[in-house]
Amino acid sequence: MDTVRLIEPIGLVHGPTADAVVKAGVALPLAGSRTGFTLIRLIEGDRISDPMPVERIPDGWQLELERITMRPPDAGLPPGPVVMGVLNVTPDSFSDGGRYVDPATAVAHAEQLIHDGARILDIGAESTRPGSAPVSVEEEWTRLEPLLREMSARGTCISVDTRNARTMEAALDTGASLINDVTALAHDPDALPLLASRSCPVALMHMRGTPETMGSLTTYRDVAIDVVRELGDRINAAEKAGISRDRMIVDPGIGFAKTTEQNAELIRRLPLFANLGCRVLLGTSRKRMIGALAGVSEAVSRDPGTIASSLPGLALGDTILRVHDCAGMTQAMRVWEGIFSPA
Repeated sequence: MDTVRLIEPIGLVHGPTADAVVKAGVALPLAGSRTGFTLIRLIEGDRISDPMPVERIPDGWQLELERITMRPPDAGLPPGPVVMGVLNVTPDSFSDGGRYVDPATAVAHAEQLIHDGARILDIGAESTRPGSAPVSVEEEWTRLEPLLREMSARGTCISVDTRNARTMEAALDTGASLINDVTALAHDPDALPLLASRSCPVALMHMRGTPETMGSLTTYRDVAIDVVRELGDRINAAEKAGISRDRMIVDPGIGFAKTTEQNAELIRRLPLFANLGCRVLLGTSRKRMIGALAGVSEAVSRDPGTIASSLPGLALGDTILRVHDCAGMTQAMRVWEGIFSPA
């Protein structure tokens, strides 16, 4: 896909108000949702226009306009906004490292997450927190396999958070439904051909460098535009390898090679990601940004901030919200929908 030309939707309105202003012709629907945008900025190369009303969009921008107004494919996952529960079977993840390394404890927590509203479980067995060191594929699979076998046997929709092709293959063969790669399939050269041969959904997350080096790679001309374009490059690579766009999900990578200020800007400008024509996965849960903004040092105490930083994702309609506290996020999502998108 070509991301030289982008349209940034701004001036958002929601629910019945959006329905009314779209009907009046002064707004357009964002990604097929019940959020409308009344203004846009046109982006071409390094040039960004001043805000203009949607009715003044010039001729020649219809392809880009169609992309941001059409509902993206659901990627074979439940439609509508979805809560994804985080479960790390690692000794060193930043929030819950060491709590669920015992398989029985992990299964009990997985059951609780599902009870609390998670429709997808995202299981990780290698920490990718800033500064973390890699683990061997053998160790990753040893940690992952018992929980994956147990929960897939129960029919749970499971995402496996891995950047290693051998782990991806074993996980899919054991019942995983989704592969979630923090490197957008750039880490392991075998990942693209492997997933081209499968039919599962694939989440492509934006990250520069590695967990060890990403903290030094935070220089952007415009963080939102650059992240969209870099993800566009990864979409192109996946399509070229044979992975169809309708299987892809994109994740802006909050906390990965971004400062607190850049993370906040990405969340403010999430509508720009509609240009990619893919469903969005948003993972802000308990991250350092929340601690910096709220003055909360302990990661496990950042769930209220997680909710606040996740709700903007609902403007895109079918967003997947990746969180540790599924009960709180599910309640907040239902309230948001009840207020802004009533039946």
